[in-house]
Amino acid sequence: MKRSLAENDLTVVSIFVNPAQFAPHEDLATYPRTFPQDISLLSALEYQPTDPPHAPHTPSAVFLPSVKDMYPSGITQDITQQKGTFVEVNGYGEQMEGHSRPTFFRGVATVVTIAHRVFNVERPQPTNAYFGQKDIQQALLLRRLVGDLHLSHPTPDHLHIVPTARGATNGLALSSRNVYLTPAEHQLAPALYAALEDAAQAWTTGASKRKTVQCALKRLRAARDEGEKRGVEIRVDYVEMNDPGTFEVLGDERVQRSDGTPVILSGAVWFGRTRLIDKILLQTNFLAFEHVWGHTVLAFTGCTDIFWGEGSSYQGLSNCDHRGIEVG
Repeated sequence: MKRSLAENDLTVVSIFVNPAQFAPHEDLATYPRTFPQDISLLSALEYQPTDPPHAPHTPSAVFLPSVKDMYPSGITQDITQQKGTFVEVNGYGEQMEGHSRPTFFRGVATVVTIAHRVFNVERPQPTNAYFGQKDIQQALLLRRLVGDLHLSHPTPDHLHIVPTARGATNGLALSSRNVYLTPAEHQLAPALYAALEDAAQAWTTGASKRKTVQCALKRLRAARDEGEKRGVEIRVDYVEMNDPGTFEVLGDERVQRSDGTPVILSGAVWFGRTRLIDKILLQTNFLAFEHVWGHTVLAFTGCTDIFWGEGSSYQGLSNCDHRGIEVG
C-alpha cells in the first residue's frame, strides 16, 4: 500500500477470498475475514507528495466483490465438478506451492483474469499492481499470464513485487492464517523465517544448494524438538530453491550464478494445524522491494477521479467513512 500510494495518484485495493484457490479439504469456510480491521488500517494510511507538493494520497476505493460477482454461474471447490471457463498457466503451477496445493494456481490465474476484465472495462484502467514477496510465485506466474495473453493495464513489467511485511521483533511473515496459531505455536512459528535466514547466510558464504537447504532443515529440526517439549507438533512440508523464471528445482550446479540472477528460497511448515509459508530471494538486485500488505493493490496514474455505482463492487473511501462499502 505505501509503495502504491507513493507512486500513483489513485490506489484501489482488492479484498476477496477466492474459493477457486481452496481444495475441498482446505479452510475456505474458516479462513479469516477481517474487513472492519482492513478498512480501519486503510483509512489511516496516507502518503504526502513533496515534489511537487500535492494533496495527500490515500486509498481511493476498495474492490470487494461477492462470490457471485466473480463466478455468476457458481463455484465448487471440487474441480471435477466445476463447469465453465477456468485459466491455467501450464508448466508453472505445479512446482513449489503448486506441488502441495495442485489446484491453487488454477484458481489464482482464473480470478485474476476475471478481475483484469472488470478493471479494464471501467475507467480509469490500472497502471500498476503490487504483490508481496511471500506470494512471489503468484506474482511471477501472473507476469507470465498477462504476457502470454497480451493483456494490458497493467503490463508484466508493471506488476511489482514488494517485501513481505513481518513482525517487528520476530520476523514472522504477516498472514491471515497467523490467527489460527495457539500462543505456543506463535512463539515457535518464527523458526521458519529464521531457517530461511540461516540458509541464506550459508548460501552467501559459498555453500552448495544441498548444504544451504540442510542449514534450514537443521534450524527446523531444532524447532521441532522444542515443539515436542511444549506439546506443539511441527512438520516440514518443504524447503526448496527454485528458478524464478521456470520455478524448476535447482541443482547444485545451477545455484552459484555470476550474472546475479536471483534464486527463490522457500519453505512451508505446519505448526500444529496451521500451515505457514515464507520465501526470500537470494540475490535481489533484479527487483525493487518495499512493504505491502497481503492484499492485491491496483493503482491508477494520471487521474483525478474514480467512479462507482450504487450496488457496484467498486466502492469509495472518503474521509475514513466506509458506510457505502458493500460487504460481499
